[in-house]
Amino acid sequence: MEIEIEFTIESCEKENIKKIVDGLNEYNLSKVSAIADMWTRLEFVAKDKNGIDIGGILGGLGYWNGLEIKILWVKEEYRNKGVGTKILRYIEKIAIERGAEFSMLDTFDFQAEEFYLKNGYKPIGEIKGFPKGHRRIYFSKQLTQ
Repeated sequence: MEIEIEFTIESCEKENIKKIVDGLNEYNLSKVSAIADMWTRLEFVAKDKNGIDIGGILGGLGYWNGLEIKILWVKEEYRNKGVGTKILRYIEKIAIERGAEFSMLDTFDFQAEEFYLKNGYKPIGEIKGFPKGHRRIYFSKQLTQ
């Protein structure tokens, strides 16, 4: 017998977001203990000799010490010149120094699929037809052996 519960769904305020995140973290940590802080930001920018931003990476380490890369960007005229690989290796090195064993990210087939394959990432899943006519690909990489 299903019990009907009355409730509303509303837009989140800052305090709601904190409660949702804290609730999920509490549940997760009741199942698997944390081995690191909740989130350690690893965010870096690459600059040319004139101090102009030419690329950057936004990521961090979660409480199970996995490197999660959210965004890696290189200015168009600097692509295919090793800048992206150096940025990626830099964040991986920092992550390894802080205890990370795995890295994870996603990209689209029109963005950087070949780049991540070339840099040792393995596809672990994809969504075909998102966006229409393309694929969203999920990757992981073991950082330590």
